[in-house]
Amino acid sequence: MNDFVLGHLPFWIVNYLLALLGWACIGRFLMSAFLPPEHPNYIFRGFRWLTAIPVAAARRLVPSYVTPMWLPLVACCWLFALRWVIGLSMIGAGLAPRLAPPAGG
Repeated sequence: MNDFVLGHLPFWIVNYLLALLGWACIGRFLMSAFLPPEHPNYIFRGFRWLTAIPVAAARRLVPSYVTPMWLPLVACCWLFALRWVIGLSMIGAGLAPRLAPPAGG
């Protein structure tokens, strides 16, 4: 079990960091439906702080007609796509843990 986690630490860190940012973007999007953009709620401020970089990147990647309200959702889609691509790349490179032991061993 220890090798399953510590032996593949880069995979787990990247995977969980991208998942955290993606779900935080969903949280920011859902809370923005109920709160104004600069509301002092500490949870909403945390979501805004945590997702500032992905939302800024989404603002640069998508056309300008996408309104700021939808940018966290767009950022979420980009983050989950990036998580999927990086995860598959790490699995292909052998940097991810295996659930079954290698064959012939």
